[in-house]
Amino acid sequence: MGFIGFGKVSKNLVEMIKSEEIMFVTSAENRSSETVENIRKSDVRILDTFKDVAIQSDILISANSPKNALNIAREYGKYAKGIYLDLNNISPDTAHEINEHADNLVDGAIIGKIDSPNPTLLISGENADDLLFLSDFIKTVKISDRIGDASILKMLRSTYTKTLSALLIESHEIAKIHNLEEEFFDVLSLTEGKDFREKSLSRINNTLKSSKRKSEELEEIISYFNENELIMVKAALKKLNQ
Repeated sequence: MGFIGFGKVSKNLVEMIKSEEIMFVTSAENRSSETVENIRKSDVRILDTFKDVAIQSDILISANSPKNALNIAREYGKYAKGIYLDLNNISPDTAHEINEHADNLVDGAIIGKIDSPNPTLLISGENADDLLFLSDFIKTVKISDRIGDASILKMLRSTYTKTLSALLIESHEIAKIHNLEEEFFDVLSLTEGKDFREKSLSRINNTLKSSKRKSEELEEIISYFNENELIMVKAALKKLNQ
């Protein structure tokens, strides 16, 4: 199993998939010293180039960023003869473009935080059945044989969660201005549940730390669903860009 790049998703997948029958490989090509250190700590075999990773992997995983997903497929998809699993938060249109550059593509989407105890992996595509063995390590659900279906569901979920996060950030900011931060969470917890404060602060911090990536994801959503009004999504994008 090979990784193009080695970020948070790749690191956590290695920790979840424990099997003596699976060997993980990646490359340190053009990677930062921090990334190289994470690779070594994860006990992943380091090959000279990502081309070598693509050639030698039965399952090649692309988990980078929405804007890099297509370029990665153009550069390395032609070398991958096994399954090409794309886990980037991309639009179905991008997934179909990637399908032109990578044989045996499986469209994938991780639902929930990858470092949480119970994330879910959604997969779609004609070769998706070949990855159902991953259910032994991470909950894996096949959506359909159609490339793009997993991406659509991920995007629809993002329209809700990221818009809600932007609204939560804005409301929280106003509450702090009025010295009512504690009361703000207490009032909402009456209807949203006792753990609402903890989950909300985690969501706010996560959104602010990764606002650039989340903005890219919202841009993909707006571009794909361009025939829909998406007033709230566009407002959320404006908020995140601030």
